[in-house]
Amino acid sequence: MVVCNASETMQPASWLLLFSLLGFLSLLNLSFTFCRWIFITFLRPPKNLNNYGSWALITGATDGIGKAFAFQLAQKGLHLILVSRNLAKLNEVSDEILSAYPWTKIKIFAIDFSGDEVVAGVRGMQKVIVGENIDVGVLVNNVGVTYPVARYFHEVEQDVWIKVVKVNVEGTSLVTKAVIEGMVERKKGAIVNIGSGAAIVVPSHPLYAIYAASKA
Repeated sequence: MVVCNASETMQPASWLLLFSLLGFLSLLNLSFTFCRWIFITFLRPPKNLNNYGSWALITGATDGIGKAFAFQLAQKGLHLILVSRNLAKLNEVSDEILSAYPWTKIKIFAIDFSGDEVVAGVRGMQKVIVGENIDVGVLVNNVGVTYPVARYFHEVEQDVWIKVVKVNVEGTSLVTKAVIEGMVERKKGAIVNIGSGAAIVVPSHPLYAIYAASKA
């Protein structure tokens, strides 16, 4: 005579139900994330950036992404504060923007975020912003540097990785601190920190470890 225990026969079915539920929840989470990305990227109406303030500040504004941001924000009707280390390039980009959008007000500040005078430079910029009551509503922290060549961390010279940290972390923090108090006081503002795929695509990115960490 064979006696079957009901709890033993039900146990495999319970585990199967549990794994099925976990799989369904994971699929539901992925589907929600994908749908949210579709909505934000393609369907959500654009924000009126002028509601944050009439000025935008862009660091690393003379090349690449920073320069593109400057042109796009000018097109949206914002006045610009352009920050970079090269004064000649700042004047050149300023002239290019004014030729396309002549109504734009532009202020330029030459600050070398890897230099010893970065704190003084940012404080000087902050004094102008506060003194002239400039309502910086959008901040784009774009400035950044990396290693000259791919190397494991123990191969990177100390002055190189210190420069990466100084520019990508200290510089970004100083500029943010310079404008965020005004945003808090006005109860509005937007801060965009430009990251890097180096911090996402390859976990810890062993050949650019400090850069990846500073741009996560």
